[in-house]
Amino acid sequence: MDAKQYLKKTSAEVDGPIKSYIPDEEPMRLIEASRQYPYAGGKRMRPAIVLAACGAVGGDKSKAMPLAVAIEYIHNFTLIHDDVMDGDDMRRGMKTIHVAYDEPTAILAGDALFAKAFQIIADLDIPADAMREVLRYVTKAVWDLARGQEMDVCNEHQLVSEEVYTETILLKTSVLFAAAAAGGALCGGADAKTVEAINKFALDMGLGFQMYDDYLGIAGDSSKTGKSVGNDLRKGKCTLMVTYTLEHLKDEKKLAKFKSVLGNMDATEDEVREGMEIMKEIGAIDYNKKAAEDKIASAKSYLDILPESEDREFMLSLADYAINREV
Repeated sequence: MDAKQYLKKTSAEVDGPIKSYIPDEEPMRLIEASRQYPYAGGKRMRPAIVLAACGAVGGDKSKAMPLAVAIEYIHNFTLIHDDVMDGDDMRRGMKTIHVAYDEPTAILAGDALFAKAFQIIADLDIPADAMREVLRYVTKAVWDLARGQEMDVCNEHQLVSEEVYTETILLKTSVLFAAAAAGGALCGGADAKTVEAINKFALDMGLGFQMYDDYLGIAGDSSKTGKSVGNDLRKGKCTLMVTYTLEHLKDEKKLAKFKSVLGNMDATEDEVREGMEIMKEIGAIDYNKKAAEDKIASAKSYLDILPESEDREFMLSLADYAINREV
């Protein structure tokens, strides 16, 4: 199955609902800021996982559509706040919200999306026990996202272990994929064992996705990713590639050069390219890519619990897409 085509189909299905929950209200400046990211499109991976997980356990996907919207709103709420914290100027080829409007409006837009998401979840047409479990997964995911973001900030400008890096991205990225998957399965009426397996699938897929996202930040095409290649080096982001380089690079001259670029927001394009070349030579970029591939292989194994179906096939292909994409 072509995951990109399936995502495109799902995106078309969820676009209407995504645009239906934020009414015209005053102040329109806040409403427009809140709409900017969710209305701009994107891969829609998390809503797709919600719907696929519901379908894969034999559920009615229409019951899960509101949750798909809510998860996308939560994802976009985190993006808005991430952009403020990271000081990024561009997102999806557009000015970030704190740049297009201002920082207070951006923070409020994120808060508004967060609140709207839980308003939507409160109206899910599912049994009360399933509703409680959905809320448990989603609220824990948001709590863990905050922990992961703080860990990510604290990891900058210092060397952390691979274990700490992995825990950080588990919290920062994987948990929302997992809440989407588990929530979709719960909307579909799955038993606890199946929900747990689908949750674990998404946790590992999220790890592979984020590791590959870090890879794209160094080895990707900025005209396709919409992000400045190598900017993670300037920011001092402690990715798996950085950790590997600092642990394995023995050439003192190259190590000094690499450290001079890492965390240096004034580093020139040539200096950043040299830093990336050092990572490539030491094998850090290949190591990161292999780690992402291993997580995806682990993720796919958890779906053995599901019967054959188009939705299960999509989830498998989505896992492969997570490490074979250009954006």
